Order: sequence, then structure tokens, then C-alpha cells
Amino acid sequence: MFEYLLSIITSTGAIGVGIVMFIENIFPPIPSELVMPLAGFLAAQGDLSLVWVMVLGTAGAVLGACLWYWVGACLGMDRLLRFVDRYGRWLTISRRDVQMAMDWFDRHQGAVIFWGRMIPGVRTLISVPAGIAGMAWGRFLLLTTAGATIWNAGLVTTGYILRANYDAVAVWLDPVTTLILLGIAGVYVMRLVRQA
Repeated sequence: MFEYLLSIITSTGAIGVGIVMFIENIFPPIPSELVMPLAGFLAAQGDLSLVWVMVLGTAGAVLGACLWYWVGACLGMDRLLRFVDRYGRWLTISRRDVQMAMDWFDRHQGAVIFWGRMIPGVRTLISVPAGIAGMAWGRFLLLTTAGATIWNAGLVTTGYILRANYDAVAVWLDPVTTLILLGIAGVYVMRLVRQA
């Protein structure tokens, strides 16, 4: 995956970073933990603008989050529960799981959106409950942008600082990413089998 991301970003520049970050928010297996440090590394090499990497990477992340917010707003709680009743087995969630998650979200809305932008796996779908709960659009946008900016700044800075050692890091990043994705798939299969 590392080589594939490298080829996209080197051929499209900072715009590619924004596009990949948007896709990362739609399709979670593309981790920002690879994309943004790589962009920081390329900025340190002089291949990309550090400012544009941050601006477009964060814009892509925020646009992806906004898409999920609107999915949640259009879906609503009743439709979500009907969907879970019908397909929840394949998603390994139940109606009770959804109701507990929404109750928890209602109690901690702002903190969940802000900190959720920094948690792998959570950051992709945390926008859906915000849309379902009818969280104020301006507040959602502010908290999402703040969380995504802080997260991306940390990742870009890491790649920028590691510029001299990034090739060594890349050697183990790709296998680690593959293991993480296999682990996620394994947990999904295990949860699916338990529900059978």
C-alpha cells in the first residue's frame, strides 16, 4: 500500500494528498497514518509545499467527515435502526449497540467529534452520529476541522522530521499497515462467527 500511495502523491502533488485524505475518510483502510507522514517527508525533500500539504490534507479529511455527517442527517435514527435490524449481523452490531452508542454520543458530543478525529477507525464514522443527533453544523465543522488539523499537523511534522530516516521507516510501515488491516478483518470475522 505504501508504494501505491507514494505513486499517487508524487504524481499529483498536494492535490493528491487532499484527494487521498478524502478517500481515507470514505474508505477507512487507507490510513492517514501513512498518507500524512509521507506527505511531510516529500515536503521536507522539497517535492511538495508543506503549507499546501496541510491545507489540502485537512480539507480532504474535513470534506470526507462532512459527507458522513450528511449521510447521518439524511439517514436518521429510525432508518438506521431498520438498517441494523436487517443487516446488523453483517456489520456485527445490534439495535442495542446503536442505541448505547447514540446515548453515549449525546452525553459527550463535542469531545467525541474533536478527539474522535484523532482515533484510527473511529474518525471515519464518528460523523454519522453527529448527523443523526442533529449536532449544529457550525459546531460540527469547527470541531472536526480543529481535530483534523491537530492530527494532520502531528503526522506531517513526524514525516518532515524523519526525512533522513524515512526510507528505513517505509520498509516496516507497509508490512505493519498490512498486519493492521488483516487484524481488523480477523476481528470482523471473529465477531461474525460469534453472532452465528
